[in-house]
Amino acid sequence: MDTIASLFSFITTPVSWVIVQFHTVYGAIFGPDTGWAWGLSIVSLVILIRICLIPLFVKQIKATRAMQTLQPEMKKIQERYKNDKQRQSEEMMKLYKETGTNPLSSCLPILAQSPFFFALYHVLNSIASNDTIGVINENLLQSAQKAHIVGAPLAVKFTDSSSKVEALGASLTDVRVVTAVMIVLMSASQFFTQRQLMTKNVDTTVKTPFMQQQKMLMYVFPVMFAVFGINFPVGVLVYWLTTNVWTMGQQMYVIRNNPTPGSKAQAEYLERLTKHVTQHDKVGKRRDRAIVKAIVAKGRDRNEFERKFINGLSKANLAAQADGTVIKSDAAAVAEAEDGTPTTATGAPKRQQPKRQSKSQRQHGGAAGAKAAGENEPKTSLTKSDEPEDAKPAAAAKKGGAKPAGGTRSKAQSGQRKGPQRPKSPSKK
Repeated sequence: MDTIASLFSFITTPVSWVIVQFHTVYGAIFGPDTGWAWGLSIVSLVILIRICLIPLFVKQIKATRAMQTLQPEMKKIQERYKNDKQRQSEEMMKLYKETGTNPLSSCLPILAQSPFFFALYHVLNSIASNDTIGVINENLLQSAQKAHIVGAPLAVKFTDSSSKVEALGASLTDVRVVTAVMIVLMSASQFFTQRQLMTKNVDTTVKTPFMQQQKMLMYVFPVMFAVFGINFPVGVLVYWLTTNVWTMGQQMYVIRNNPTPGSKAQAEYLERLTKHVTQHDKVGKRRDRAIVKAIVAKGRDRNEFERKFINGLSKANLAAQADGTVIKSDAAAVAEAEDGTPTTATGAPKRQQPKRQSKSQRQHGGAAGAKAAGENEPKTSLTKSDEPEDAKPAAAAKKGGAKPAGGTRSKAQSGQRKGPQRPKSPSKK
């Protein structure tokens, strides 16, 4: 580790200078030789570095989402050229070039942070070895050696001997308890960060090898931190625990406010957004408008959570627009007049749809209407009123060539509708 750290010796002077500047501020508050002054100096160094790495963190998020989107295409390429590794690699690089995706972008924050990590390790190791480094002179070196964090000197490790620990004015038991607790917290924070990413911010509709790889890393990284943590000085453990907590909080904020499409976090976000929009009838934040705009632009390509969001707005008589805003839909513009008659937004009476009648109501209504029409229909001179009633059936039978059925009720002809029939109009003579 000393060899690796020495490779980053070019940055040890800037790192030591930043620590000394923060120590000057905190030393004036808590005392120059206290663990609070030196511990908070390291924490402040982490915060400063992570603020500078925020642009890289944004690129990491975009790269991770782009890789998740490309997983189905990558899987097709692997299956198509499974026997030709060279062609498979060429097609993969072609896919990355066409989509503008860089697989290494997801590792940028870790790669950018590693020089500062090893430089800090080199500084603390020099303090433990009683060697000056960077801008840390003899007075600052003695002050750092006196600083204890919860009973553990700043530069000791879990594996240090009792003689070395006692030389720095501490007991071996205190050192190992403090370092063990910090190693557990460091590993737990790393596990929770990776688990939060896998369970909430991954598109569950796509099952790819990338997801299996991320799930494996969820268990591998904490084990690596536990193994290597016993060789880290207490100051480095403070640094790494602080950066893990920062990453966890930063990722929690991103997942809550800008989740991956199709993930559980998106379902929770759209549920909160639906509740807010239906209560206030508008999309307040610019970030929310951008997400609504993206959902509207997808059209039929929306996932189930996005379709549920659009349907939720429709039930509240709202409609999402292409610019990310919402307006009242046509159904929401219906009001009531003073007399209770529904009217539209223009004030015109709303057309009332007639109630549908049942079959029996239609039949009885038709028969009653026909009866009333028959009673009110005047007799015309087109029929022969002086013809005997008993002669009419005979004449009709003779004319049609059919024998009258005697004593029985005549049956309906084939294809004739059963039930009450419409009265025929009188035929012309």
